[in-house]
Formats: sequence, structure tokens, C-alpha cells
Amino acid sequence: MEQILFGIGITAMAGALATVAGAAEDTESDIGSQGDPNSQVQLAPQMGYIHRIFNKAVAGEPPAYGLWVALGAGIAWAFMAMQINAILAIVVGSALAVFVQGVYATTAYLGRTASLAKFGQPVYIDIIKSVTTVTMAHAFVAIFTTVAMCHLMNAALGHPFPLPLLGLVWGIALGAAGSATGNPFYGKERQYQEQKFGAGVPISASGNIVRYAEAGQRSSIDNGWFSAKLGGPASGVCFGLIVFLELWRTVVFEELNVWAPIIVGVVLVLVFMVIDRYIEVWARKNFGPYTTETEEASA
Repeated sequence: MEQILFGIGITAMAGALATVAGAAEDTESDIGSQGDPNSQVQLAPQMGYIHRIFNKAVAGEPPAYGLWVALGAGIAWAFMAMQINAILAIVVGSALAVFVQGVYATTAYLGRTASLAKFGQPVYIDIIKSVTTVTMAHAFVAIFTTVAMCHLMNAALGHPFPLPLLGLVWGIALGAAGSATGNPFYGKERQYQEQKFGAGVPISASGNIVRYAEAGQRSSIDNGWFSAKLGGPASGVCFGLIVFLELWRTVVFEELNVWAPIIVGVVLVLVFMVIDRYIEVWARKNFGPYTTETEEASA
């Protein structure tokens, strides 16, 4: 019983770390325009809309964060093998991984923007200086908390996978949670605020992103303010629940039977499928399809 209670405590701590990681990951991604919405940032100059939005996506969030977290976890693992304090090892490993992320972000921005020179899109040096450091700060939080979470799984729960492999798996999961949960807030609700709510993005509006703030041109930092309020917390809750429920079912039910955690996992998936379907049907019945004002008047 004591072992189960200890495991639940570690599970709760890992879920809390995952929640922070998910929030930081989505905010970093939206400030740097990485993920699905970045296609519209890349398209904007080609449609005649010059902007000051950071543009760094070369890979999607899952493989990118899989690389960064695995790199941070691998370096930390090597340092801990040298009998260096675990916390210090994780900090140093995460810092070195963030250095790679910063190089990646800078070269991606310069390369992508240079390819748009024929459309009149300039390279803004102040954007490189201000936005790159902000994305690195958020990336450090995301990488550090994820590597710390993986270390808890190894040291406290006795997970058989080595730390770098755990970092790769959970880094991919972290990027996927942010991409699937947080990006819609940025891509649809923030980047296209000029479109009516629920209208989606018509082909005629492709690339016509919001480029101006309350005072002057909008930068990626403005997107960060929005994401930190909505998309970031949503991504954090998503990733936190994934980690908590994954560890919880193993810690609690593994003692009963080898198949018990698997059965509980299948049941949880089915429960969430039912909840998702109910919410979708409820939303469709209450809000219905999007209609223009002309169609509403004639109806």
C-alpha cells in the first residue's frame, strides 16, 4: 500500500511538471510560429502581406521537441553517469539543448525569410534579437520540466527505458499535445481575428493574417501574450492529463495483473471518445453551421 501511495505521489508530481511543460511548449511554438499556423505566416508575403512575425518552422513540433528533449535527457544522463548531481545535470543538459534550439530557430528564420526576398519580405534584426531569446526561454522551461519528469519515472518508478529514450518518446508526445491542442487557438482565433468567429479561413483570406497591433505592427511577442492565456494552459492540461493517467493506471493496477493497466487504458480511451462525441453533438445542435448575415436574415 505504501508503494502505491508513493507511486501516486510521483505520478502527481510528474503530471504537474507535464502541465508546465505543455503550457511552455505551446507558447514557445506560437511565438516562433512553428506548427500548422506557420504555413500562413510563410504564405503571407507571397500574397502581398509583409509582416513582422517570426518564421522558424522547418519540422513539426513533435519531431522538433523529440530532438530537443532527447538531447537534454541524453546530456543529463551522461553527466549523472559521471556522478554529477541530478538537478545540476538536468539544468546543464536542458541549457545545451536550448542552445541547439536557438541556433535552429535563428537559421530557420534567416533561411525562410531569405527565400521570401523576391516578395519584398525583409529580415528584421530586432525581431531576431527579441523573439529568439523569448522562444529559448520558453523552450528551456518545456525541456527542463520534461527531462525532470522523465528522470522521476526512471529514479522513482523504476521505468526500464533509459533516460534519452524516455526523453525522445515524451518529447514527441509533448510536441504532439501542443500542436493538436494549442495551435487552433493561435492559428484560428489569433491569427485570423479579422474573420468572423466560426467562419474558418476561406481560400480568399489565405495569408491575410493579422499584422497590426493596437500600436504599430504586430510581432510574435504579441502572439505569446494571447497563447499564454488560452492555448498554453489548454496544451498544459492536455499533456498533464496524458502523463498523469498513463502513470496512474500503471502504478495502481500493475500489482493486480499484467493486463489490468492495459484494460484500464482501453477503458479510459473509450470514456474520452464518448465524452468527445457528446461535446461535438452538443456544440453542433446549439451553434449549428456557420452562416453569413445574409443567410440568417433570409432564414
